Amino acid sequence: MAEVLAKHGQIDNLVTSAGFTENFEAINYPFDRMQKLWGVNVDGTYLFAINVAKHLIERKAPGSIVMIGSMSGAIVNVPQPQAPYNAAKAAVRHLAASLAVEWAGHDIRVNCISPGYMLTALTRKILDENPQLRDQWTSLIPAGKMGTPEDLMGAVTFLLSDASKYITGADLRVDGGYTVT
Repeated sequence: MAEVLAKHGQIDNLVTSAGFTENFEAINYPFDRMQKLWGVNVDGTYLFAINVAKHLIERKAPGSIVMIGSMSGAIVNVPQPQAPYNAAKAAVRHLAASLAVEWAGHDIRVNCISPGYMLTALTRKILDENPQLRDQWTSLIPAGKMGTPEDLMGAVTFLLSDASKYITGADLRVDGGYTVT
């Protein structure tokens, strides 16, 4: 954060988007891997958010924080087992809601975006190696296709802008209709 402040002088908004998943049955998930997963997905999100909020509060400045969660924070994915990831993303979703209430009086909005299945470099590699999984995922999405990271840009821009100045604590699902079926 110091580097950003040194270069730009202030921070007005934050998007937290770090995260990764691994597919293990819960009883076989190595605990040290779970701690790493939780550290990246939850601890990192929390630490960045509180530091930006402190900066905004000290400046008495409004701001917007957007946390990238996952539909996995509200549903159980099939067929892949990923209970620790799902729990971590549920924590991010609830963290956004909790901080939204806590910081509303400081004019700091906190929202969550919960993407569905997205075609990223990582998922492309996984799905290229397992086309049956790609077909299964796609068949579960009413839109009939997976999203791309670019599909999140409008939602992020909206939640950071004044067009959403009365929206805080929301969880915006960008999932092609997956979670409403």
